This record gives sequence, structure tokens and C-alpha cells, in this order.
Amino acid sequence: MRILIIDDDSTVCTSLKLLLGKVGHEVKAITNPIIAIDQIKEFKPNLIVLDMNFSIATSGKQGLKLLKNIFEYDKSISVILMTGWATVALAVEGMKLGAKDFIAKPWDNKELINSIKNIEALFHSSNHKINQEHGVNSIIGNSKSIEKVLAMIDKVAPTDASILISGESGTGKELIAEAIHQKSNRKDKPFIKVNLGGLPIELFESEMFGHVKGAFTGADIDREGRFSIANGGTIFLDEIGELPLANQVKLLRVLQEKTFEKLGSSKQQKIDVRVICATNRNLFEMVNEGTFREDLLYRINLINIHIPPLRDRKEDIPLIANYFLKNIAALYNKERIYITDECLNWLSNQEFKGNIRQLKNIIERTFFLHQEKKALDRKSFLPSFSTNQVPDKSKETFNLEAMELETIKKALAINNNVISTTAKALGITRSALYRRLEKYKINHES
Repeated sequence: MRILIIDDDSTVCTSLKLLLGKVGHEVKAITNPIIAIDQIKEFKPNLIVLDMNFSIATSGKQGLKLLKNIFEYDKSISVILMTGWATVALAVEGMKLGAKDFIAKPWDNKELINSIKNIEALFHSSNHKINQEHGVNSIIGNSKSIEKVLAMIDKVAPTDASILISGESGTGKELIAEAIHQKSNRKDKPFIKVNLGGLPIELFESEMFGHVKGAFTGADIDREGRFSIANGGTIFLDEIGELPLANQVKLLRVLQEKTFEKLGSSKQQKIDVRVICATNRNLFEMVNEGTFREDLLYRINLINIHIPPLRDRKEDIPLIANYFLKNIAALYNKERIYITDECLNWLSNQEFKGNIRQLKNIIERTFFLHQEKKALDRKSFLPSFSTNQVPDKSKETFNLEAMELETIKKALAINNNVISTTAKALGITRSALYRRLEKYKINHES
């Protein structure tokens, strides 16, 4: 994806360019919000990572104004908001205006990458021809099994019933959740995604329910949780099977009582949120093993939608393959390239353990290797099926600690080793910076 970073902190820009470029994105960063629209016109980004805070005086209002200007120019651009000290209420307002996600500084690299990955999946799957009769433009296929899924979406979307989406990794569970939200009465309200598998157990309450200032070391401001941000809309809890038992109890209480308290507060808050969960694990087996609460399972599994693996809907493979090729070819102005009929038949009989995600990666990899060709045949695809050579961006490796270390060293050098200004530049607290200095054994004497 083409990603534009808008942040007046050059250190943040450098760090994000390094991080996002490493995972394969084309990244550009600017520090002056005044030239943002001109840069958008020139760079044509698919996604913008937008800082809400360009000066203390604006308290996030300048970022909110720029967000409105971006959507006035092009509503199709996805935006992720980032903020270190602005009121979270403004970020929530930004979500209501159409921002896809909200990341607090100091950001978690994995959380940011997962958020972008989710947006990228929706971007590549915005189909304008498939399944229009259902009003679901991101789900590709005409097999009987997919038709059943689409019919179920039509049936349950207008309700507020809790839904559990099951299926193997890479089958498109998030797209189903997004489709349900878009066809529901809550479509104009936030759709908030949370990857529970990537959420540290000690951060669960703060992330989900928010916290008040002083609730724990480093809690310098009040923060809204994901449930608050999703109020009135839908919250999508991915990888629900990875949630530890201790946190399952806390989640169950919120789902039952429709209330919660911020971490460090005794004040109850009411919520009106539709809950959609997803898992690639057998939760009933986990109940028998004692690793998943039976009462929580029945609370989230009022309606189950199972997404079949690609091997059980092989007739959809040619359609999906052509769709992914059309998208990537159009992106690089190579629209006349196609896959031969013989090759499509051959692809339909291959094993895709990673399901649609793996097929997409194979199509894109083959395109990049053979984009000079007009027709892609079986020979074109064979290298992508070699052992351990099928690319999987979700498993691409990089050293996040090395990135963090390099960023901290640069920030210290720019700020003459002054801890307070360095911490502010990084968007973290002094204590958080001291912990990192100790962790990496960085000499910070000025």
C-alpha cells in the first residue's frame, strides 16, 4: 500500500517510515500539515497515518480539521489516527467521521502493523461486481457454501444478536464481520477491531475499558477504551480463543451487564455495542479442556457463521485469483495481464493451507516476478509453490527491538540527551523512556 504519514515530529516520521517500509509498504512522510492535501494529490496514498496533535495550542483540533479536509477531498482514503496527549474524545469524533482506527502514542508496532494489515485486506477486496445482489462487495465467490454465508449475513445483520465467526486462518473472517456491520442499522457508527491474540494480558483492561489518570505508572492522561469508542456501533473481537481465562471473566461481565468501569475508577459506564467475535480454534473443545469458559461461549455464540476453507470451495479459486490479479495489475498499470484457463484449472487443484490469504500472496508474488508477460501460465506460478517460498506478509520477520533502539538513539542525539525533551519527542513518559534506556543499556548522560 501507499502510506502517507503526517506528523510534525521528524523522529516519529523516521521511525514509522522504517517500520512500515520494512513490511513492504511504499511510505512517504511529511511534517507540515499545511501541505497535506497537495501531497495527497501528488502521492495518491491508500492510507494516511495522521497525528492529531500538531501543537499544544490546538489540543488535537488541527488534526480533526485536517481529517475533515482529507475526507472532503477523497472519502475512499483510509485514515489511522495517532495521538499522544490530545483528548481521546477528539479521536472518537475522528472515528465517527470515518477514520478506520485510533492508535495511542507510544504506539505498539505490532498493533499498528495489524491495523494496517486489516485495512489492506479490505482495500484489496473492495469488489464492485461480485455479490452485488447481497450488497456485500468484499466477499468473492459463487459457490454454494459462500452463498449460504451471504444469505446468513442478510438474515442476521439487521439484528443485534451476538455472532461468532469461525474458520481457519486466512478465510476472511474479518470481511464477514465488516459486511455484517455495513448491512446493520449501526453502519454509520464505529466499527472497532481488536486482535485479542496480540493484546498482552496486563494491558487488557486498559485497552478494552480505558483508564483514568494515575491508574498505574505511566497513566498520565485519561484514556477511553475500545468499548467506549465503539459505543453505538460494533466491536469485532478477533482471535477470541486466545483470551486468557482471567480476562474472559472480565469480558463476560461487560457483555452480560452492558456496563464497565475504567481502570482506576469505580464509576460505571453504560454501553450499547454489538459484539462480533472470530476464532480459528474449536471453542467447544477448549471448554472441555477447561481453557475457555462455557458461559462466555454461549454468550458470544448466539449465532454461528462458519467460513469454509478454500479446499472446500475450489470452484471459487479462479474467480478469486482473477480478482486479485486484476487489483494488483491495475495498481501498477498492467491491466492487460491475465491467467490462462489451463492455469486457473491447475490452481483450483492446488492446496492452499493459508486459504485466501495465501492465494493472494501467491498471485501478487507471481505478478511481480512476471509482470512483463501478457499471460501467466503454470510455469509462471511454480516458483511460488516451492517449499517454504510462498510469501506470507503476516509472518514476515523483522527486528522491532532494533528499530526501537535506533529510534531512541536518534531522538537522544537530536535532543542533546535531555530526557524530558527526548521523551516528549518520542511520545512517551520520562519513566517509560528510562525503562527503555535501562533495557538497552544506553548511556544517556548529557
